[in-house]
Amino acid sequence: MTQTPTETVPTRVAIVTGASRGIGRAIAQRLASPAGGLRHVVLMARSEAPLKDLQAQIVGSGGKASVAVADVADSKALASAIEKAAADHGRLDILVNNAGITKDGLVLRMSDEDWAAVIQTNLTSAFVACRAAARAMMKGRFGRIVNISSTSGLVGNAGQANYAAAKAGLLGLTKTIARELGGKGITANVVAPGFIQTDMTEHLPADIKEKITGMLAVGRLGTVDDIAAAVAYVTSEDAGFLTGQTICVDGGMTMC
Repeated sequence: MTQTPTETVPTRVAIVTGASRGIGRAIAQRLASPAGGLRHVVLMARSEAPLKDLQAQIVGSGGKASVAVADVADSKALASAIEKAAADHGRLDILVNNAGITKDGLVLRMSDEDWAAVIQTNLTSAFVACRAAARAMMKGRFGRIVNISSTSGLVGNAGQANYAAAKAGLLGLTKTIARELGGKGITANVVAPGFIQTDMTEHLPADIKEKITGMLAVGRLGTVDDIAAAVAYVTSEDAGFLTGQTICVDGGMTMC
């Protein structure tokens, strides 16, 4: 009896923005892990040194990675970097828009410059990246787009009007992309982290951490690996029927 050969999955090419530290670094490491499947991860951020360090770690662990230095706030440079990555590898399958900044301040005190900078980096860059990546994905009839939002984009946060607006905007952008590109084999989803242990939260006073933990159903802060695990599934071969969704990885804080 003749067996039908098992269809092989090609090496997927992924781009992760803001990959130099924190959540972006963890996502890149998870996607590049040999245990996670055949993926080559293009590490993107403004600074080359931390990307080179991460690349060495990934390659040393048996994974595949390359470096693309680009400031996502520069729309032309960002689009060019994505187009170059797709051309260099002959394909582009996965895009994770993770890069972001904060310039916090109360609405009455927030400057136009701080508003515009956060919107440009956290929202406009995602649009530019999605547009550039979608063109390459359509050629392969496969794509996984993940925009990293925040629970601030769902419930708001005092002192973060610009950040919350940008993160909320990602939800509408993602749902629209999901509707427009679903027929091309491209999915688009949002992963919205809650309170995650990062360099910023490490400096919070103990009483504030305790108050935050008390808001969470699981009784602990999240880790960058919690976010990376969610992104790994959303970008997997198994997630082809999941699109236009917002996945809150927040320990049950918002129950969204």
